[in-house]
Amino acid sequence: MDIKDCCPHKLFSAQDAVGKIKRGSRVFIGTGCGEPQHLIKTMVQDPQMQDIMLYQMLSSTLARHVEDPDFLRRFSLKLFFISKAMRTAAFEGRIDYLPAYLSQIPRLFASHRIGLDVALVQVSPPDKFGYCSLGVSVDITRSAMAHAALVIAQVNPRMPRTWGDSFVHVDEIDCFVWHEEPLVETVTGFEENQISRRIGHFVSQLVEDGATLQIGFGYLPNVILRYLDQKKDLGIHTQLVTDGLMPLFEKGVVTNRKKSLLPGRVVASLCMGSEKLYQFVDNNPAFYFRSSEFVNDPTVIARNDHLISISSALEVDLTGQVCSDSMGHLFYSGIGDQVDFLRGSAMSKGGFAIIALPSTARQDTVSRIVPHLSRGAGVATTRADVNFVVTEYGIAELQGKSIYQRVMELAQIAHPKFRDQLVRAAKQRHYIFADQLPPSQEDLLFLEGYKSTLDLPDGRTIHFRPLLPSDELAYRNFFYSLQEETIYSRFFYQMKLFSHEIIQKQWALVDYRKNMTMVGFAQRSGHREVVAIGTYAQEDPSRAEVAFVVREDFQGMGIASYLLAQLEEIARENAYHGFVATVLQENQAMLKTFRKRYPDAQFKRRGGDEVTVVMPFAPSADGIGRPNDHPEGETTAGG
Repeated sequence: MDIKDCCPHKLFSAQDAVGKIKRGSRVFIGTGCGEPQHLIKTMVQDPQMQDIMLYQMLSSTLARHVEDPDFLRRFSLKLFFISKAMRTAAFEGRIDYLPAYLSQIPRLFASHRIGLDVALVQVSPPDKFGYCSLGVSVDITRSAMAHAALVIAQVNPRMPRTWGDSFVHVDEIDCFVWHEEPLVETVTGFEENQISRRIGHFVSQLVEDGATLQIGFGYLPNVILRYLDQKKDLGIHTQLVTDGLMPLFEKGVVTNRKKSLLPGRVVASLCMGSEKLYQFVDNNPAFYFRSSEFVNDPTVIARNDHLISISSALEVDLTGQVCSDSMGHLFYSGIGDQVDFLRGSAMSKGGFAIIALPSTARQDTVSRIVPHLSRGAGVATTRADVNFVVTEYGIAELQGKSIYQRVMELAQIAHPKFRDQLVRAAKQRHYIFADQLPPSQEDLLFLEGYKSTLDLPDGRTIHFRPLLPSDELAYRNFFYSLQEETIYSRFFYQMKLFSHEIIQKQWALVDYRKNMTMVGFAQRSGHREVVAIGTYAQEDPSRAEVAFVVREDFQGMGIASYLLAQLEEIARENAYHGFVATVLQENQAMLKTFRKRYPDAQFKRRGGDEVTVVMPFAPSADGIGRPNDHPEGETTAGG
């Protein structure tokens, strides 16, 4: 449909259209890459524009004018999110920041809590039925149009036509200005570095095949996407689509087949990126654009099973509070979509949220894991909303954890040089025990090579990794879940107490080289619990003493055999040539396990019912956990 034919009375020059804006008007401007650049420039250049209040979600074009005193005298700019281009102006008080959840902004327009006189938007040319598309900027734009007294639209043939709730009829627009120009592009060179690679590695461990993802604003969440390229059948339900998703589309990683809400469709409300991305979403039925009150509504988000929210932060304190919109008193970005998706993912079946951030700032001089948020910093996300926090040093799981546990989880993923002072600060605040040992100051990335999984004959899966200081409660609960006979087989006496002091001493002795403890976790009702522990401890420079405990309901499934092989490989790396173990004579299952793996083992009776087993390693390591290594039934080995 040609506007000249259907509604010639609505077709204006840019000067005449913006000339309808009265002094003192409250003007909404379309978001980000969908903003009507030609209309904005015309409005700014018109000297008749006086005392105009501008509302915008993400601003690009106006960033060129915020240092102009004449512009600041005539216009007052209020932003719901501070883009990088506007950050200096925000720091210097030349713009105003409006903190609000994205899901609620459309309601602020609808209720006239934020009244709008004019909406300046950009649309595609109308189709034969008279429908234009808001293209890459549906978000809060639909609501602004619906509740503004005057709607002025720049018609740009380069604006993609997007599927979903992006269409507006020519009858809903008061003035049309035809002007073709390239859309704003926000192409960021997502350069990899060691920190982003490590964070991406840890995040990828949390994302399972078939999950539906939300990707937050910012550089880091989009870099993380590169490390999900081996996943299968991912889905997308997110506020913002960027170029970071393009490789996952091209490789067939994102299929949306497993989504429970709108399967087969990427659900989004905003698109910001390159011309290549705009061409990709143009008339593409795989994309379903909706307004922010739908996309960001936590109850809608929760309808996606296995929804994983990935966003970033500026700092996280030791109790789990997150600041994402300010650096102290200086407003840096915005609340955006983070809280909406954290709460929605928490309500999603099998869903959760990930906060990812580098452990330091300012060239490693400042820790982003802090005893308390900076003075003036806003709490965008409360400590009750946080699930996983990821840095380049690992994963901290906070949901359902006490303050003590949170401190230890977060301290062990902080930069090593800040761990001691974080623990000291936590002691001063009485968050943790006065005798609490700090995590190792070593970079323990090499422990990632010791992680593995074992599929059991009954279909369950056990996840193995080295013991960490934050495992104290899980370690304690494991031992208290064991039967007395199992404990006796391990310790040779009826050990009744597994106190903080005892458990702390256990993990404090683990240096991950001469002494190692591996734990096996099984999934139970949305969380993992310890079901097996394997340990070796130095006996002399060439030999280590080895011991195992497997929970009764997991015995006889090859777990001890698997752990034995795994511990041997680690021991070999650390120059050991064999194991030794002390086993009760009645524990024939464990003796059989040792005998099968080490045919040259020596079995020596000691006083009473104890047997010492000396097990030299073969000249070269054989496989770990081979199916034929699993005995009929093993329980524990004492040491």
